[in-house]
Amino acid sequence: MTEAGPARTAVVTGASRGFGRALALELADRGWHVIAGVREGSLDHPRIRTVVHDVRDPVDAALFGDGPIDVLVNNAGIGAPAEPIEIADPATILSAVDVNVAGPMRLVQALLPLLEKTPDPLIVNVTSRLGSLSAQAEGRFADRRSSYAYRISKAAQNMLTIALAQELAGQVRCWAVHPGALTTAMASIDADTSPERAAARLAELIERGGPESPSYLSLDGPRLRW
Repeated sequence: MTEAGPARTAVVTGASRGFGRALALELADRGWHVIAGVREGSLDHPRIRTVVHDVRDPVDAALFGDGPIDVLVNNAGIGAPAEPIEIADPATILSAVDVNVAGPMRLVQALLPLLEKTPDPLIVNVTSRLGSLSAQAEGRFADRRSSYAYRISKAAQNMLTIALAQELAGQVRCWAVHPGALTTAMASIDADTSPERAAARLAELIERGGPESPSYLSLDGPRLRW
């Protein structure tokens, strides 16, 4: 794709596979400099610098350099097996919250000074439609097998997005983004969108400037309700 204007920089976590990998490659192809956070492996692209980092660990900010960051995409996440309450392990909730909520919080704390070096910084927390308290309370997903850990942690991640948007109002925009029903290893029964297509949609939204902060967005349908 054709570059437009000076190259911008994005940090994408969970970039070793699936949606994170597709997004890192999509942004790089569009001319962005990308810092791809992975637990192992690397991405082969001249505009991508791979850093090995587990979002459960303290963040060594030096790992990400000292240059300005335009967009932080907190994509790394985990789920858990769907089990009835009689046998569900509360420890899976704590583990999911550590990755899906505390992980993005650690990255924001470490990289906020670099985000504030740019004129219009953006934090994107990759969430799920299953994190919508409104939809869950209405029973829209009552027929789906989804774990307590995943639903609770994604709802908490959405609250993190709101809290960040309120505290950083006028400084950093914050979105919660559901990438769609993706055909990945964690696919839902109605999955019909490739990670590459979803990545292109998010890249287009980022480059357009997008909506207000906070926003709860779906890349394959209308805006979601918190």
